[in-house]
Amino acid sequence: MGGLWRRASGRLAWLTAIGLGALSALALPPLFVLPALPLAVCGLLGLLARCGGWRRAALLGLCFGFGHHCVGLYWITDAIMLEAARFWWLVPIAVPGLAAVLGVFIAAACALAWLAPPGWRRVVVLAGGWVLMDLARSFVATGFPWNPLGSVWALPGRLGDVFLQPAALLGVHGLTLATMLLAAVPSLSRSTWLGGVAALAAWGGFGLWRLQGEAVAPEAVSVVLVQGNIAQGHKWDRAYVLDIFQRYLDLTRTGVAAARAAHPASRVVVVWPETSSPFLLDRDQPARAAIMDAAGEGATVLAGSIRYDTRQRPRNSLIAVTSAAAPPAATYDKWHLVPFGEYQPWWARVGVQLVQGDGLQPGPGPRTMRLPGLPPLGPLICYEAIFPAAIVDQGDRPAWLVNVTNDAWFGDSSGPRQHLAAARMRAVEEGLPLFRAANTGISAAFDGFGHELGRLEMGRAGTLTRMLPAPLPRPPDTYLGLWGPGALAAALAALGLLRRRKRSVI
Repeated sequence: MGGLWRRASGRLAWLTAIGLGALSALALPPLFVLPALPLAVCGLLGLLARCGGWRRAALLGLCFGFGHHCVGLYWITDAIMLEAARFWWLVPIAVPGLAAVLGVFIAAACALAWLAPPGWRRVVVLAGGWVLMDLARSFVATGFPWNPLGSVWALPGRLGDVFLQPAALLGVHGLTLATMLLAAVPSLSRSTWLGGVAALAAWGGFGLWRLQGEAVAPEAVSVVLVQGNIAQGHKWDRAYVLDIFQRYLDLTRTGVAAARAAHPASRVVVVWPETSSPFLLDRDQPARAAIMDAAGEGATVLAGSIRYDTRQRPRNSLIAVTSAAAPPAATYDKWHLVPFGEYQPWWARVGVQLVQGDGLQPGPGPRTMRLPGLPPLGPLICYEAIFPAAIVDQGDRPAWLVNVTNDAWFGDSSGPRQHLAAARMRAVEEGLPLFRAANTGISAAFDGFGHELGRLEMGRAGTLTRMLPAPLPRPPDTYLGLWGPGALAAALAALGLLRRRKRSVI
């Protein structure tokens, strides 16, 4: 392999870096080709070893990031094609453009790594710098922390349950740090390989140990997830309004009947997806009455709906309906909006208006809903689920999480599956059950360990009913937030760089 890196100069080096970045993305959900990651990371380290300066290292990192994000985010094109008549010109530039911007963060990590001597010092600096840049992209330009490398451990089934458990200690960024270190082990000496195997075994052992507390008595609450499977092209077409609403009513009636038959003494909560109601539920009393007629007395319905505030500005909201006659019992407004999808950022007003008017207005931030007879819940609307340590009001912690989303924009691609993996990760980080209602799928329920309790697959209408698990004891990650993995990543990067400085002084 060393010969390849010696030959990789100039344009060949840039193309090799792009290819390695694309290879690394195969480890992400939903493919989980984990062997691709050590091949890609060791290849990147090999390219960095041939660099003559930090600028060249940064350019190689930019190429690697470009390939990585082009493959990982290809599904964004599906959303553009739904409005191809307006945005056809974005098809060839949207994903490559975003990949190039996100590649800057990997470029910075690679430039920093080049400053460290080859070997384990360069590895720890690359891993630490990578995580610090992942943290940065959670905030820069409103943030876009999609597809952190730690998500490669959100494997289906029991194996994923085991390897996700350290996220309760240091979140997904802690998993990313460990993943980068392990992926780089083959580039080091053979004696280091044994340490890598031991670390992986300890990782799995911790997961198995933590899962010994898996048997948790459920709450006396039946949660009914409703998946309407409404095509995005029909969702806002007024000709389909009554049909859409009736489908949700029929599914609600069926799901509640099944829940009451299975657990007659439980309280029933019905969850509709993001913007599922074609009517403005905060104002439309007849629509609320129809919902309660379908759900039955004593049930609570959480439904996604657009609402207008006192200044007549639209908001993407979750409305809690508990009575046919009374106003909504609670309302939550999405606060982490999608740039260019839900609003036009002020820093990107360059004459191309991608949303109508001013777009949606953000809510005040994470909030806990308290509803009669139910454990307090933390709402998450779609995009909000990808932001670790920013989904729960830690001063008023909920007992479970409700994620409503409309992933129909992205078709039957990797996008909805990557979004599902992010939601699962939030359940582990917070130690809270998470119930996810998606318009076209994938709707699913997880306990606080991230163990899947059931799902509704893509492209089908139906309901999923599960009893609500109890929350776990508050995990360490909820106290540390982003500071924990950030401090550890910074310490590792400093370790590699400080040893280099000390050596040069002597």
